[in-house]
Amino acid sequence: MKSAANPMEPPATLLVKLGSALVHAQELTEPGAHHLDLEAFKGLCADPEVVAWLEAMGALALLPVKRSA
Repeated sequence: MKSAANPMEPPATLLVKLGSALVHAQELTEPGAHHLDLEAFKGLCADPEVVAWLEAMGALALLPVKRSA
């Protein structure tokens, strides 16, 4: 699934996925982090809608460039 044509106006489904990824990332930085948060985070990072949005935002130079290509 691709994100909206304009990455600056993401669909609600993408916003939910991005918000969920951030919550899981926050959980990973806290004491007692659970391994399932890492698995959920990895799954959200690999989601086709998230991947397409990251690529579109990267093409606009609006996100940091990953150190590892």
